[in-house]
Amino acid sequence: MPGAAWATGAADFPMAPPASHVIDQADLLSRAADGELDRLLQDFGGDRIDARLITLRRLDYGLSLDALGDQLVQRWGDQTGSTSQLLLLIESQNNSAAVVASPDLTGQLPSELLSSTAISTMGLPLREGARYRQASLDALDRLGVVLDGGEDPGPPQLMERLPIETNIPTREETQSSNALLWVVVLLVAGTLVPMITWWVFSR
Repeated sequence: MPGAAWATGAADFPMAPPASHVIDQADLLSRAADGELDRLLQDFGGDRIDARLITLRRLDYGLSLDALGDQLVQRWGDQTGSTSQLLLLIESQNNSAAVVASPDLTGQLPSELLSSTAISTMGLPLREGARYRQASLDALDRLGVVLDGGEDPGPPQLMERLPIETNIPTREETQSSNALLWVVVLLVAGTLVPMITWWVFSR
């Protein structure tokens, strides 16, 4: 089955971190977006943090994105020594995301922040049209502010969608208008008909 060949687990990744900081297995990014994100990830955290973006089509059965991230953080952390690990993971099948960091970053990047960044910060652009580049940029922006000592800006705010003004009446307005018209017609008829009848027969 083709789908089974796309299922990804930790064994599908190299033992040592690859040269590129973007591992786009699912082919979600354009060449320009790949290059842009690779540069940002290399600069992210300076020499202290090895930040990477991983995309995949679907996970091995029973494996979660967070679990895969933890396995890769452990594997690659053993290879990089003192450098901290930060992984952004995106699964295209469900448009889901995860953010995983090595344990030494817990003080700066608590698990609640990582979870909120994955679910809210990355989840919004993923749900609104599979905007993979934007999801990654938003996550790096939010985490970068916190690592620089700033206050967590929080997830993006949902824009309130205001109703579009229109001169076309709604169905309810049309029904209400028709009912009022019939009431007026019946009242006028109920008043004029007896008067006309009296005037005709009184002559």
